[in-house]
Amino acid sequence: MRKHSLQRYGFVFITGIIVAASLGMIGSRTFLIAQEQSSDLNIVFSPKLYEGLDYRMIGPYRGGRVTAVAGVPGNPPTLYFGSTGGGIWKTTNNGRNYQNISDGFFKVGSIGAISVAKSDPNIIYVGTGSACIRSNVSTGRGVYKSTDAGETWNFIGLPEAGQIGKMVVHPQDPNLVYVAALGHAFGPNSERGVYRSKDGGETWKQVLFVSDRTGAVDLSMNPGNPNEIYACMWRAERKPWTIISGGKEGGLYKTVNGGDSWTRLTKGLPEAPIGKTAVSVSPAHPKRVYLLVEAPGEKRGLYRSDNSGQDFSLINSQKSLMHRPFYYTHVTADPKDENTVYVNNEGFFRSVNAGSTFTRVRTPHGDNHDMWINPENTDFLFQANDGGVNVSLDGGKSWSEQYNQATAELYHVVVDNQFPYWVYGEQQDNSTIRVPSLPPVASRLISPKQFWLAVAGCETGPLAVHPLKPHIVYGGCKGRFSRYNRLTGQEMQYWVYPHFNYGHAASEMPFRFQRTSPIEISPHNPDVIYHTSQYVHKTTDEGQTWEIISPDLTAKPAGTQGYSGEPITRDITGEEIYSTIYAFRESLHEEGVLWAGTNDGLVQISRDGGQNWKNITPPDLPSGGRVQTIEPSPHEPGRALVAIYRYMLDDWSPYIYKTEDYGTSWECLTDGTNGIPDDYPTRVIREDPVRKGLLYAGTEFGMFVSFDEGKHWQSLQLDLPATPITDIKVHHNDLVLSTMGRSFWILDDITPLHQLNEKVASSAAYLFKPRDSYRSRWPSARSRRGGATPEYPSNGVMIYYYLAKEGSEELMVDILDAEGDPVRSFSSDSPKIASRSGAEESFRRRPLPKPLSQKAGMHRFIWDMRYPDTAPLESLRAERGPLAVPGPYQVRLTIGDWSQTQNFELQIDPRVAADGVTVADLREQFDLNTRISDGISELRQAVLRIREVRSHLNSAAAHSESSADIVAQAKSIRLKLTKIEQALVQTGIGKVGAQLKPMLNRQLTYLYSMTTVADQKPGHDAGRRLEDIEKIIAPHLSDLQDLMTEELPKLNVRLEARGLTTVK
Repeated sequence: MRKHSLQRYGFVFITGIIVAASLGMIGSRTFLIAQEQSSDLNIVFSPKLYEGLDYRMIGPYRGGRVTAVAGVPGNPPTLYFGSTGGGIWKTTNNGRNYQNISDGFFKVGSIGAISVAKSDPNIIYVGTGSACIRSNVSTGRGVYKSTDAGETWNFIGLPEAGQIGKMVVHPQDPNLVYVAALGHAFGPNSERGVYRSKDGGETWKQVLFVSDRTGAVDLSMNPGNPNEIYACMWRAERKPWTIISGGKEGGLYKTVNGGDSWTRLTKGLPEAPIGKTAVSVSPAHPKRVYLLVEAPGEKRGLYRSDNSGQDFSLINSQKSLMHRPFYYTHVTADPKDENTVYVNNEGFFRSVNAGSTFTRVRTPHGDNHDMWINPENTDFLFQANDGGVNVSLDGGKSWSEQYNQATAELYHVVVDNQFPYWVYGEQQDNSTIRVPSLPPVASRLISPKQFWLAVAGCETGPLAVHPLKPHIVYGGCKGRFSRYNRLTGQEMQYWVYPHFNYGHAASEMPFRFQRTSPIEISPHNPDVIYHTSQYVHKTTDEGQTWEIISPDLTAKPAGTQGYSGEPITRDITGEEIYSTIYAFRESLHEEGVLWAGTNDGLVQISRDGGQNWKNITPPDLPSGGRVQTIEPSPHEPGRALVAIYRYMLDDWSPYIYKTEDYGTSWECLTDGTNGIPDDYPTRVIREDPVRKGLLYAGTEFGMFVSFDEGKHWQSLQLDLPATPITDIKVHHNDLVLSTMGRSFWILDDITPLHQLNEKVASSAAYLFKPRDSYRSRWPSARSRRGGATPEYPSNGVMIYYYLAKEGSEELMVDILDAEGDPVRSFSSDSPKIASRSGAEESFRRRPLPKPLSQKAGMHRFIWDMRYPDTAPLESLRAERGPLAVPGPYQVRLTIGDWSQTQNFELQIDPRVAADGVTVADLREQFDLNTRISDGISELRQAVLRIREVRSHLNSAAAHSESSADIVAQAKSIRLKLTKIEQALVQTGIGKVGAQLKPMLNRQLTYLYSMTTVADQKPGHDAGRRLEDIEKIIAPHLSDLQDLMTEELPKLNVRLEARGLTTVK
């Protein structure tokens, strides 16, 4: 797991007042109440009390949307990309693997532009906020800079620049940088246009401003004359029901004095309205300028100037170059060949004749956005699309993979009721996907991908898993309902009135299904499934027939039901369908109590199964927002929470409401001052099913928790990266998240949050009650900081403890059985390590447990559910101890003479029980394995004793050269000891089995390897073989005992009589 710094995430603590002696005096029961108090009045419980909780990423590591890439001239294996929700990533090996380098520094995950200074590649500028403004675009919050190749970052300004489309750095002066700021995607603002900094970002000047609705989206600098810069200005704005791309003010501008003044270029270009444009100066021939233009009719296409923009000519109007211009429109000139130019669109295109004709180049994924061409080897292409990034070393003939980027954009998260549970979601521009929360196998993984599976529906989802039959998954695809059966591998289609909505105005659609139209299974009857357009649709036969059980529940405001896309290009793909039901749930307590929320701002309820509906929208909620989440309380009927976000109307305020009376009255839980900042839009709200009033909120920029019904909020970010949180599920006392740019995450075991109270907060030390845990087996996996490998914790019981202050007394954690007998002990002191002398079998030593932390704060320790390991023997590793039998256990935390004990249950793996194995079988297995492990330890301790005595005999003989009788007697004992040793362990040099006969130690470990590998009733032959081995070992141990108790004392008598050191 990655270590996290709370300071990085903005937490500042003020040391509390010492009211007692130090924690070092805890042994005398003098406690220090050292609860650190925060200067933030919204902090109900110090984050120190739960900082030991840890998020982990579970995949998929299947790349998500990327619109910004950059390379390093002179060091092409080093590349950077910016995800539209996942931050900055770096590779130093041509894309074989990537590491995130922005976590802990950036406050947002959306990246719009990256620029590496040519004169000093350690200097990198990053503009946040992707300028490819699809409906789910996440905003930026300014510019960041690194001076050490991405090791660290500093924020350098322009927080209101919104979406940043491009950045260029002067080729000789790394402090001179230009930014193309598009501005807010959803409304007017003045911080847009072209900005310049001459001091590396310490100060900024807006050098080109057109209006508060037209911003800069692209820049291109003449590398031979850096004062000559071209800027593309774009009138762009998103509404929930349309995309505005183009106007009178857009077009191409040019400066020849480094931005001091600008001229609009028009000769040969279309007249207004001008939409999105993209520009690229040919480094090989800087007078040649390529320009893509969104314009009406046949005027759109690729233009070219061969005289530095004095005039342009339309040279290619191929439609595929300008498909969906608001989303694409990217052109890149080859650095060496003035006639080679690339266009990134839905397809990826290359021209070798100055744009006259283009050939499509296949990429691993469609929807292409950006590229970097190595100026020293133009066959080296680094390219970005909706599937991530990919590298080609042969001009696009072949590409690197995209299954090494954990940047998936996921709209929802769904979990099933299996053990371990599986996590489902739908990935933007990819498929639905199912991944395990933990490895479902005990054996070593071939690859985590071996478990991935696309299920029902498509990229938009959503999904619903049958609660009793997890192989049945219901899915959606832009309003098309389907049923997937994992056992047959087939997906049945049951669309509600199949009407192809693409290309239609919303007013022409019989059913306004949005891209992500809710599908909900009734918690009271899994045969009942709901699906929503502007109506609530219901089926009781898995979609074969549907009935409408509501009127149109939407507001349908005037002017919102037309064609999407204006004033030049229509774009009607389902994203902008407004006035549809976007959130739907049925009460967990009362069948037929239905809650519905629309994407135009209404909340509706039916308390009679849909026969009658009532508008219960909070009266102080501004109109038009998207009701993203409805959460009927798991505790009380009539109680519910709703999360609404209005950033698509350029309102960035958080909106979470709570009702206790079926919506008759509402309380706003987010006023912008009570913990969630006033510019953090809220996407999702959940209530903990165990602790009433414990709330979890997912926002555009991170996670929050409330311990007091939403009166106060505090960060639950911990080590979660900055990324939009799209959905949350509380399942099996885990917090499961989907993100818009960083795949799925799980916060394991949130039971400590259930237990937080004033008593815990005021304790000098506290042991949290562990949650009951299954005795399961899976291979653990860890990921480097920001890596793409799914993280699976060690299997075991998670034990959390809290220390108010760092202590010096030894800290002990003891595992006890139900009767209080010791099972295993762990300490804050470093464990002693045995010597490694000798030439026995060449096994790697098993790592020793890490010392328990004594630092202030909350800590997590995982007991692996095992009894102590066997004794090691120098180069022979310790064998793992037997697994504890399912049943009741205790854990005790001790510091000095103070201790606290908590109970917990170890449960049989339900899959093992379903396979016919009983707890009695596991008890029998434990007893057998205990005999074997004890036998291994006894044998190895005997060998250690033999070697110790033999060493002393050699010393005694060396000091008794004049006493032939002593030398002879010592030799006799030594030979007998060696004979016993050679029977117990292999002392020869070579590989046991292939070259050397396995001796009794190896026979025991061989048997142990069979009896410990699975949860099972031991086989009869295992017991027979152990009895036989014990019979063979017994005489050797008896002979050793005779030597130790009879012959060795006789020798010591002689040694002592002659004044010599005896053999111990």
